[in-house]
Parts: sequence; structure tokens; C-alpha cells
Amino acid sequence: AVLAALLAAPSARGEAPQRLTVPSRDGTALDAVLLMPKGEGPHPAVILLHGCGGRDARSGALDRRHADWAERLAGAGFVVLLPESFASRGQGPQCTVRDRRILPWRERRADALGARDWLAGQSFVRAEAIALMGWSHGGSTVLAAADAPGFTGFVAFYPGCSRALRAGSFAPAAPLLLLMGEADDWTPPGPCRALAEQAGPAVTYVGYPGAYHGFDAPGTRLRLRSGLAFTVRGDGTAHVGTDPAARADALARVPSWLAERARR
Repeated sequence: AVLAALLAAPSARGEAPQRLTVPSRDGTALDAVLLMPKGEGPHPAVILLHGCGGRDARSGALDRRHADWAERLAGAGFVVLLPESFASRGQGPQCTVRDRRILPWRERRADALGARDWLAGQSFVRAEAIALMGWSHGGSTVLAAADAPGFTGFVAFYPGCSRALRAGSFAPAAPLLLLMGEADDWTPPGPCRALAEQAGPAVTYVGYPGAYHGFDAPGTRLRLRSGLAFTVRGDGTAHVGTDPAARADALARVPSWLAERARR
């Protein structure tokens, strides 16, 4: 009921969330949720990209992690846009799907760039202060879009970094903040550490000892998921759950980092 209210009542931190349609650069009409901060604009903005589970809970409202982050960032003064890449193409969650038709470096990159184009055309947005942030599959999309101009910064939570690392020439067009759980057995931290070393000062790597995938989710117990398409051990199992210390650091670090990028 609390989650459903996020799409039904004005937020204590900003205006009521709005449902709208945003065009992807590949022509797909993307279902999106928009949160506005309080006060007169134009405001800086951030696009939030969901993971392989999709953006919404079964109720149709934003899931807890997305709702929590969206509310916090709107409260910090950002316009927040959350496009849905899977449902907009008639697809459900992709975590257990090996033969995926919606990929970070193809459809979802087009979605991220289309969302940026749309925000840049709105009078309430500072077009020169739009950031891109995502989790897991959405974090991989951040890496896939990081060479694109027009963003003031990138934030990737526990993405898969192997593809970007293999390319051998990863060079983000704006600063990238990369946050990983050092115990992650779904998307391993090793390739991401190596990618940060390869990229140099353009990438800030933050590793949280003992933290697993989904460490920033609000109040989620640590559990072992099964049936996943791609995991470190190759057996379809990986741990997910909140790490209170890592979550607290991320909640403080990310808004501050985005605000600093927006001031430049």
C-alpha cells in the first residue's frame, strides 16, 4: 500500500509522481515515471535504469529500491525519470532468461539516450546537468552509454563489467562512479576493479567489503536466489540483500556526488 501511494499521492519531498511516455532513440514508446523536486526550476536531472527484474513491483508501483532512490533524489533537488525497458517492449523480468532480446548495449542504450533527449527538451530541466544511474543490468547499460556526450556524470551499481573491459578502450565522456559489493557472486567485482584501473581518474571505484548484490535495497534480508541466467559460479545461484553499512554509505555518497557534478 505504501508503494502504491508513491504513484497516487504527493510526496513529502517533492511533487506527485507522473506516468508518461518517453521515446527511445530506436522508436520504442517507453513507459516512464517522472518525479519533480519542490521549488522553481530548471533543475538538474537524473535518469534511473532498472535491473533485470524490471522497474516495478507486482502491484504495478515502483519497487522498493527504485521508489526509495527516486524519492531521495527528488528530495535532493533532482528531476528523476525512470523509463521501463522491458514492459514497454512486451517483455517481463529477464533475470532468468539466457536468450535476451533486450540488451544493455543495444535497446537499453537507445532508451537511456532517448530519455536524455526528452529531458533536455523540457523547460524544467537544466539540459547541461543530466546524469545517468543504473543497477545491475541497468548499471551495464550505464557503461554501454558512458561514451555518449550530453551527460554530466554516470553512476553504476554492481554492473557486469566484462564486456566493457574486453573492449580495451573504455573512456567515459563524463566522470563515472562505480559501486560494487566485494562479495558479489552475481556480477563479480574483479572485472569492474580492472575496468576502473584501465580507465584511470575518470572512474571512481567504491568497493564494499562483505556486501552482496543489491546491497543498497531498503530492508531486504540476505538470501540465495536460484534459477538465474548468469552468475559467477555458473549454477544459477547468487546472494542478494541489504548491507546496512554499504547502503548508508551509498545513500550519502551518491546524492552528494551527483550534486557536485551538477554544479560544474
